Amino acid sequence: MTTLKLGLIGNNIGQSSAPLLHKLAGAMHGLSASYDLLDLHGKPPHEFEEAFSDCAHANYAGINITFPFKERAARLVEIASPDVRALAAVNTVRFDEGSAPKGFNTDYSGFMAAFRRWFPVHTPGDVAVIGCGGVSRAVAFGLAKLGCSAIKLYDTDAIRANALMYTLHKAYPQLPVRVCGAVDEAVVGADGLVNCTPMGAYYAPGTAIPAHLVGTQHWAFDVVYTPIDTEFMTTAKARGLVVLSGYELFFYQGVDAFEIFSGQRVDEERLRTALAQAVNNV
Repeated sequence: MTTLKLGLIGNNIGQSSAPLLHKLAGAMHGLSASYDLLDLHGKPPHEFEEAFSDCAHANYAGINITFPFKERAARLVEIASPDVRALAAVNTVRFDEGSAPKGFNTDYSGFMAAFRRWFPVHTPGDVAVIGCGGVSRAVAFGLAKLGCSAIKLYDTDAIRANALMYTLHKAYPQLPVRVCGAVDEAVVGADGLVNCTPMGAYYAPGTAIPAHLVGTQHWAFDVVYTPIDTEFMTTAKARGLVVLSGYELFFYQGVDAFEIFSGQRVDEERLRTALAQAVNNV
């Protein structure tokens, strides 16, 4: 059986379901896929570049990159897609023998696939995006591509929020984008709410969008999927919003990444079923 050596670099990734997804997808195509979790939490910042280089020279077919390294990864790879070059964040890297590493953003493609599946007749409308890191860039560009009417950004780091606004303006000059000084300012009047912060994850409990601000909107999305029922998702569902779980982004970005790594087309429904069965049996 052909082997496929894969991995994930990030912080606090011990609960990731990515190894299971890629191993199941590999088995469906006669591939023995391994998937290493390379957790850099608590380590010096320069160790990301060292870990990336180690993977490039250790027979990895490819790696995924997650929080907080996606923007740094974009500086280490060749990027063919104009959209991914514009958003300047990479979460999937393929190592091709004899050439430079190739960078992709399957958060971008995966978010759009998830939105289209669960909201097939809707456009995003006016959207409040809370958190402006690497995954936020992918989601914001996805929202623009899906035809949203406006984006309001908020981040505790105003420099990061303004950088994303500038990047969006450059790629979509006709799209109204502005940075807000507080979460409530971003949320007021929005059709959709998006959490792109780690808040709500098992290692960062809570919510970046207080419950009293949720209820007048139409839909909500949370990038966090460990756990699936975050405080934000639970509140949004209880208040009558249509919710899109971070699990859907995880699933579709994983499908796209595996296809990039392997060159094989994934049967999405078969993989979805196998993944659900495997998780339930754990």
